[in-house]
Amino acid sequence: MNFQAGEILYFDKPLHWTSFNLVAKVRSALCHKIGVRKLKVGHAGTLDPLATGVVTICTGKATKRIDELQAHTKEYVATLQLGATTPSFDLETDIDANFPTAHITEQKVREVLTQFMGRIEQVPPAFSACKVDGHRAYNLARKGKEVQLKAKVLVIDEIELQDFSPETMQMTIRVVCSKGTYIRALARDIGEALQSGAHLIALRRTRVGDIRVEDCMKVEDFPEWLEKQEIEKETESDND
Repeated sequence: MNFQAGEILYFDKPLHWTSFNLVAKVRSALCHKIGVRKLKVGHAGTLDPLATGVVTICTGKATKRIDELQAHTKEYVATLQLGATTPSFDLETDIDANFPTAHITEQKVREVLTQFMGRIEQVPPAFSACKVDGHRAYNLARKGKEVQLKAKVLVIDEIELQDFSPETMQMTIRVVCSKGTYIRALARDIGEALQSGAHLIALRRTRVGDIRVEDCMKVEDFPEWLEKQEIEKETESDND
């Protein structure tokens, strides 16, 4: 493998890791392995710290393909807690409001989900990597500053109810969607459509393009995998 010329790796990101944590881990291991001080490494699509699943890592000249790879359709499995909201729309922040849920039935949930099929407009979460006046929105939100983001058009190809519990008011959905979809924002919007509230309590990215999470490498297996690879290094003439 030639990580300088460019390779594409797929990882199952662990819970609580940021996408940047994963990039840093891979870069450090690769630099040590091939004996270089610097190596371009980037990810093709942020995954929240509280989410797990497929993250695409590009090395060397393959980083030029990041925009192309980010455009791939993605699939998620998400669990929502109905009846309460949080500022971040997930478990990063504490519950800020509670709402009635007695009127919510499985049939009502199924009816509401059909509203989110196809082209929709979605306002990204304040706790997101979107930029506001050159600053990441999540940095402003975590400082308690008000963040106003514009709605974006995106496409939901599939949305399927996999489980609903009237006792706990938790529901699990499978979503196939376009680039730029925030599942946390989808949870918020589903809660509002149910005339209640909702936030995300679990999220797993199960597919990016044709790459399924079952095809991905675990972070803990990366060092052993790397040791087994035949590594090519670019010469000066390769860079001319």
